[in-house]
Amino acid sequence: MEFEEASRRVEELRDQINEYSRLYYEEDSPVIEDDAFDALTRELRRLEEEYPQLITPDSYTQRVQGAVSAQFAPVRHEVPLESLQDVFSFDELREFDRRVRETVQNPEYVVEPKIDGLSIALEYVDGRFVQGATRGDGQTGEDVSHNLRTIRSIPQKLASPVARIIVRGEVYMPRESFAALVERQELAGEKTFKNPRNAAAGSLRQKDASVTKGRNLDIFVFNLQLIEGETISSHAESLERMKELGFHIIPFYSVFTSIDEVIEEVERIGEKRGSLPFDIDGAVVKVNDFSQREWLGSTAKFPKWASAYKYPPEEKQTTLLDVEINVGRTGVLTPTGVFEPVTLAGTTVSRATLHNEDFILEKGLSIGDTVVLRKAGDIIPEVVRVEAHLPGAPVYQMPHRCPSCGSEAVREEGEAALRCNNPECPAQRIQNLIHFASRDAMDIEGLGPAVVEQLVNAGLVCNAFDLYSLKKEDVAALERMGDKSAENLLAAIEKSKSVDLFRVIFAMGIRHVGQKAAKLLANRFGSMDAVMQASPEEVSAIDGFGEIMAESVVRFFAMPQSRHFVEQLRQAGVNMQRQSAEEEDDAGIDTRFAGMTFVLTGTLPTLKRDEAAAIIERYGGKTSGSVSKKTTIVLAGEDAGSKLAKAQQLGIRVIHEDEFRAMLP
Repeated sequence: MEFEEASRRVEELRDQINEYSRLYYEEDSPVIEDDAFDALTRELRRLEEEYPQLITPDSYTQRVQGAVSAQFAPVRHEVPLESLQDVFSFDELREFDRRVRETVQNPEYVVEPKIDGLSIALEYVDGRFVQGATRGDGQTGEDVSHNLRTIRSIPQKLASPVARIIVRGEVYMPRESFAALVERQELAGEKTFKNPRNAAAGSLRQKDASVTKGRNLDIFVFNLQLIEGETISSHAESLERMKELGFHIIPFYSVFTSIDEVIEEVERIGEKRGSLPFDIDGAVVKVNDFSQREWLGSTAKFPKWASAYKYPPEEKQTTLLDVEINVGRTGVLTPTGVFEPVTLAGTTVSRATLHNEDFILEKGLSIGDTVVLRKAGDIIPEVVRVEAHLPGAPVYQMPHRCPSCGSEAVREEGEAALRCNNPECPAQRIQNLIHFASRDAMDIEGLGPAVVEQLVNAGLVCNAFDLYSLKKEDVAALERMGDKSAENLLAAIEKSKSVDLFRVIFAMGIRHVGQKAAKLLANRFGSMDAVMQASPEEVSAIDGFGEIMAESVVRFFAMPQSRHFVEQLRQAGVNMQRQSAEEEDDAGIDTRFAGMTFVLTGTLPTLKRDEAAAIIERYGGKTSGSVSKKTTIVLAGEDAGSKLAKAQQLGIRVIHEDEFRAMLP
């Protein structure tokens, strides 16, 4: 490759790698597999080695990846959290050994599994945990101490007092916990984490520590960064000392004197990785002796005394036997491939998601094709590519009718999913009921997910309108209910009949219609009948509505099932009118915030965000989730982050709660 062509390719690679790296490290949302990313970095490194004049300080090969989020306080690492040099062959491991032996004599190596999680540093003073931070860019990380305190395997007090110690570990999510989390996300219609590493990172970098606590994270400590008052001479010794102090150290490690023994151990770890209860993406080889590490030193990015062997993903060929269509609780039709069983990462695989219509068309998948499977993160089976098409077989076509209820399945503009919008679809029953009863909808106190599941499983409820015909004795017979709980629940259901119209509209679960949009519909049309009869033009004319939202509303109420749903609610006595319209017309509406757009950020002293938003909307204003040139005012509270910074950058007016209250009547 000529220099000019190499220069162009290097720039192209850096742009791709930087964007993929940003999504991986900062957004916890990878878009390509690790092996594909590694291939790009290897190509970049090869070109830079061939043309050293193309190396720049900001190249991926020259710096530790990651960034510090504005929503967390920065922490400067006293001892940098360096990255590791990846290798992908045993020849490269032998080359690492050769370089080490050029500098030091008779090195010992420690080999340990490379846990796939989020690297963090833990600091203790006088034996007590004082701070924990993410790696960030290696020099500066994020203070996530409040979340780390929720991880039970992180000791809050050491087994014996140490003046000061900093250790490095990897926060990870066990495979079993990851599988359960993905299942919950799928049932709730949420975007699922792609692998345990990103699940761990996304869970640890939460503002609400209770979210982290519920994610069942764990940690392995694998490095001693600093210790005061003690002298430790080797890595193996440091691991044992950290174990004595109560740290959950790396699960296994071995010490070797020859590179051949090291390679045998790397192979052994690779063979058992499928049976481990946690994810690993390689094996780490470290020089054991700390004084030898001092002699070897580090580059700008990597220590010269360590190397990380990355395992290639295991792939197997098999045959696509059938495609099954499952309807999720949000109405999304998801195709699942049924395959000739193969063994992958230690388990038998016979099924894998085919994601959506676009994925099938992109791969050109047909029944009978020979395909290549692998496990994403060694956990979730996926189709990598089609190896051979069955001659004459047509590409599989997704059904455009819901297999659960027979209603039309719609693919909306900008979406990849086909979706059933029938509010009475059996497949969506539990999720629809949970939404119907939620605080922002019908606000039925005591009707949470667990009770909803009991009611459905007992055959007492099939649709939301069945709630209004429940009998006390049937509810009381449910597990952990009893007469008093049944009375309270039935009273809350009865009370919900009188909620305002916008809540009823929102409770119906219309695609793209949140509570704010439901209020706009109720204010504009005044009754459920008027909303149901509205044309797309009338709905889209509402300030704050676009064509997609309007089409979604009209399409929803055009379905016979939706009209039946409304009629059943009406017969049950649920309110179908905007209750406050006449009073407001008589008194005159205060529109002091008309034409103004507010953005709320941070924690307000006395108001919850939804309460502040309700006040703004009551007086004719709008709220937005992001700051732009169209923003009028940013209402900021404690711990306001990037939104506040952007407002200041754009010169947008920033107020606090006391100023906001002064603007009210």
